[in-house]
Amino acid sequence: MSIADAQDILAARDGDVVALQRVLSDSRQNLRRYAEYHCVVNDAEDALQESLLQASRHIGSLRAVEAFASWMFRIVKRECNRLKRGLRTLSGDVITDDILPPVQFEPVEIGMDVACALSSLPSHYRQIILLRDLQGMTIQEIADQLGVTREATKSRLHRARALAREYLLD
Repeated sequence: MSIADAQDILAARDGDVVALQRVLSDSRQNLRRYAEYHCVVNDAEDALQESLLQASRHIGSLRAVEAFASWMFRIVKRECNRLKRGLRTLSGDVITDDILPPVQFEPVEIGMDVACALSSLPSHYRQIILLRDLQGMTIQEIADQLGVTREATKSRLHRARALAREYLLD
């Protein structure tokens, strides 16, 4: 990716419609080839169009410009799998694991589990998870607020997530 591409992606993420059109137009050919490889032949263009539409709606949520290409390819792959599931459902074929949708938990159940996991953590671990994952603060902002080094912040966040993960797996 060249510098101009990164600048266009940043501008598109910040709401520049012209930059968004340029980014999606520049990506179209590679995404089309990817869709042709992963989709049923007749679905490639539909998957591409739907993917470009989804990307235009959600580009504001893209965190890292460097992740743009893999983010786009993932959207295309997911759309191809969605179309394959629909085709197999109509034809009565077995839907294999490679195109099954991700498992979705009931929001109430997972919310309660996460709330219990967070309440089980010591306060300094709970605080760092809430600052990072709920408020979206950067590592440096958290370190400044807590008065600790970046390394200590990263270590504490890693340990907090590990403890929460351990609780949720039990």
